[in-house]
Amino acid sequence: MTSFLSSRQILRIFIGLYLCLFFAYLFLPLLYMSAAAFNDSRLPAAVPWQGFTLQWFGDLFKDSMLWDSLVNSVLVGIGVVALSIPIGLNAALLLHSLEKRARTFTYGIMVSPILMPGVILGISTLVFWRGFDIGGGLHLSIFAQTTFIASYCLMMFQARLQRLDPNWEEAALDLGASHLQVMRRIILPFLMPTAIGAAVIAFLQSFENYNTTLFVYGSDRTLTIYLAGKVRIGLTPAVNALSVIFILLTVLAAVLYEWRRRAEMRPARKRRAAAATTIDQAAPVPAE
Repeated sequence: MTSFLSSRQILRIFIGLYLCLFFAYLFLPLLYMSAAAFNDSRLPAAVPWQGFTLQWFGDLFKDSMLWDSLVNSVLVGIGVVALSIPIGLNAALLLHSLEKRARTFTYGIMVSPILMPGVILGISTLVFWRGFDIGGGLHLSIFAQTTFIASYCLMMFQARLQRLDPNWEEAALDLGASHLQVMRRIILPFLMPTAIGAAVIAFLQSFENYNTTLFVYGSDRTLTIYLAGKVRIGLTPAVNALSVIFILLTVLAAVLYEWRRRAEMRPARKRRAAAATTIDQAAPVPAE
């Protein structure tokens, strides 16, 4: 008689099925899009397959307007990072110094732009700066995106500051350090990993933004605005070729980061192993 599966085995089967569906949901569209970049078809599709070609990569590099919009997206992203990081950092430091009631109220106000639709932020930014005779362009795209991306940076810095031991600051001040020295020697180094992460998040949020940028870009189109315009007149597989390049660059960056991280951790592992060996050798042998 066939025995039934145990509860643990059933759970493992369901977890395995869930993971398969989860990764299929994530990666099958990317694989399909990547295959379309090599399909010899005028339509951006992998089915029906009409033969292998690299034509769309050549067409991609000939599209000067696409590369101009890509450069604009990078410039806007850099500008947003340059503004969002100091704004988010100073806002987090301000919240960290307030009392609990005032902190909760002020925090709610500072993160409220995240809850607003991007359309509202874009229109309000355009109307406000038009009052100073400043029209749309890359500068206005930077200002509009910073209004909500800085709030993401604020939340990341705030979460990191909650782990800061206040005894460090008090000890430094008791030893004669100034507030500027405490900021430069203790707080900023403690926040540096978060600053790097916040910069990456801010750049990616800016790079893919569409709703807010749509109202303020003027004549300086970003990549998302350019691709949205191409959708109206008909996409070509050259867009898939661009996506393949982005995917390869992302994978390459992830591999390089992981390789570098493991290389940096290898000496620490060796030191821990050597210390454990030394402790084992120094331990007294129990008498028989």
